[in-house]
Amino acid sequence: MTEHRPSPLGFWHRFARGLARRMPKGLFGRSLLIVIMPMVILQSVLAFVFMERHWQTVTQRLSASLSQDIAAVIELADTFKEPEQQDKIVEIAAQRLGLNMAFLEEDTLPRTGPKPFFSLLDRALSAELGSRIGRPFWLDTVGRSNLVEIRVALDGRILQVFARRSQTYASNSHIFIVWMMGTALVLILVSILFLRNQIRPIQRLAEAAERFGKGRAVPRDFRPRGAREVRQASLAFIEMSRRIERQIDQRTTMLAGVSHDLRTILTRFKLQLALLGDNPEARDMEADVDEMQRMMEDYMAFAKGTAGEEPEDVNIAVLLSGLAGEVSHEGARVSLSFEGEPSVFLRPGAMKRCIGNLIRNAAKFADQVTVAGDHSGGWLTVIVDDNGPGISAEERDNVFKPFYRVDSARNQDIGGTGLGLTIARDAARGHGGDIQLSDSPAGGLRVTLRIPA
Repeated sequence: MTEHRPSPLGFWHRFARGLARRMPKGLFGRSLLIVIMPMVILQSVLAFVFMERHWQTVTQRLSASLSQDIAAVIELADTFKEPEQQDKIVEIAAQRLGLNMAFLEEDTLPRTGPKPFFSLLDRALSAELGSRIGRPFWLDTVGRSNLVEIRVALDGRILQVFARRSQTYASNSHIFIVWMMGTALVLILVSILFLRNQIRPIQRLAEAAERFGKGRAVPRDFRPRGAREVRQASLAFIEMSRRIERQIDQRTTMLAGVSHDLRTILTRFKLQLALLGDNPEARDMEADVDEMQRMMEDYMAFAKGTAGEEPEDVNIAVLLSGLAGEVSHEGARVSLSFEGEPSVFLRPGAMKRCIGNLIRNAAKFADQVTVAGDHSGGWLTVIVDDNGPGISAEERDNVFKPFYRVDSARNQDIGGTGLGLTIARDAARGHGGDIQLSDSPAGGLRVTLRIPA
């Protein structure tokens, strides 16, 4: 049985995916990271090189100088052993060398303590003392912040030396750190200000594209700004929006003409049927004309979409109440509830067709329809529940296709054109939202309309 070992490549893939999930998602954050990371890495390398090379060299030289002074004092102490001479040596060391010395009547050195984490001074001074003194010694570089204590074993005595830390170590590290952090902060602030000015035109372009995608007018103060590439993208967007608006205007004009001509012909048909009098043949023909008119309205609504209508503030509660009343008059039982702010900025005609199609579609196949509206959190949500036969999960995406009919007990467009839900979803997406189908708690179909508002 072979043992399975994790692949190093798989580990790095997981690490890369985890790192990517934690990276900033916005362009400003990513650009700032691109600027800051090289700066941090560069300064870290410079700090490492400075500390490990420059400070090490300076510390070694200072330690060598202190070790030479202590070695000279030890030679004098070995030569002049009288108490008065020893006191004179201590006095000279204090005045000329800046060393606080004392001869202790002891014969053992203290136990060696743990090495400090940053042991540059400890390593350098220990090496110099070991090479220049040639005697057992004890060193404490962490006990007192401003002093270094050294004890050297002599013949039956201990020479205790206190030296200033500045005599053994380059103590200006705080100046270097302050300089490094100060320049880094200045560079970061300059980068933030520069990147904000570069990112703002991209944000305005995204906002204008989002507004245009929802069918709203591009802001009048929108114009190309920023870097050359951003200006080119802005100009391309402006030209694209103008071409789309021209195409929409032309299509709207054509549809208005076609709709007028067809309605004129249908009106003549109805007038001629009215002159024929009340008989079965005339009633059948009149029903056919009414069906043609409904089909024509659906085709025109599908072809027109949300074009030719400007968004405005609409009382969605009143709109829902009116639609529920119309469907109730047609014979269905419709219950309505609404929560939140009733004022919503949208296209009233398109939204009325959208929600009206959803409620009428539910009323065709159910005897009880529930409509619940909610406007909160920047979203308008309308949920239509019914107790009809519903639509299978496999068919829920297909029913939004134009002219598609469900081969089941629930055909959402019996007697229609097969465009009801298609028109509703187009209107929802024209407002930046969508429509989803699911199972209803009432036993039938639940239709959920969500648009940003």
